[in-house]
Amino acid sequence: MTGLFDLSGKVALVTGGAQGLGRMMAEGLLRAGASVAITSRKADICAAAAVEMSALGKCVALPCDLSSPEAAVDLADRFRTEMGGKLHILVNNAGKTWGGAVDSFPDKAWGGVMMVNVQAPFTLIRELLPELEAAGTNADPARIVNIGSAAGVKPLGLNAYSYSASKAAIHMMSRDLAVDLAPRNINVNALVPGFFPTKMTAHVRNDDEVEAHVLDGIPMRRLGQPDEIAGTLVYLASRAGAYVTGALIPVDGGVVGCG
Repeated sequence: MTGLFDLSGKVALVTGGAQGLGRMMAEGLLRAGASVAITSRKADICAAAAVEMSALGKCVALPCDLSSPEAAVDLADRFRTEMGGKLHILVNNAGKTWGGAVDSFPDKAWGGVMMVNVQAPFTLIRELLPELEAAGTNADPARIVNIGSAAGVKPLGLNAYSYSASKAAIHMMSRDLAVDLAPRNINVNALVPGFFPTKMTAHVRNDDEVEAHVLDGIPMRRLGQPDEIAGTLVYLASRAGAYVTGALIPVDGGVVGCG
């Protein structure tokens, strides 16, 4: 078991890694020994998070608003320069949502959500394929982990139509890419988180108190904790997960599997 979850010497990029789930996962990768670059739309938040996480290992801030394909291309170029052209682990976590009643759900709620949640991850993968392919071997592939959502698997009553559709899309895109990239020694998987204490769930909780109707839909009757999403990512990124590709892995307290 020695070194099974060790990521020493690995280089990772976590989009949306300054806050929420992204930060939880970035910290997990750092604690496992990886060097990590993080993105955030807001430069000050990105820089502050990188400074704080540098106590755990090398952490670099790459501010980026992934609301256009050009931004994803630019991010790939800056990452390449900043991290010396190495990339072993790509985590597409940056996300956008929009909620509203079906009767008034606007057309403008679609383009931006699909861009950030689906098209930008694809563009970033495409642009960084040379680095990922150079990093992977048959025994130790490079890893792409796309962050989906339980909302992309089953209805959760969120009234977030473009968001849930985008997450279903990233799940399927991950499986398609896994088939195409396996011969190039690149594993592609998707994590499927449920409810965690992030900004996206702030409307259903007050500090540690979670609304009863939310807990009623979670068989384990609680929100997920940071080390639970981080640990699952480290598993996929490490030698422990080298033989896993094309998987959709729920980390949701049973929302998907027990529903």
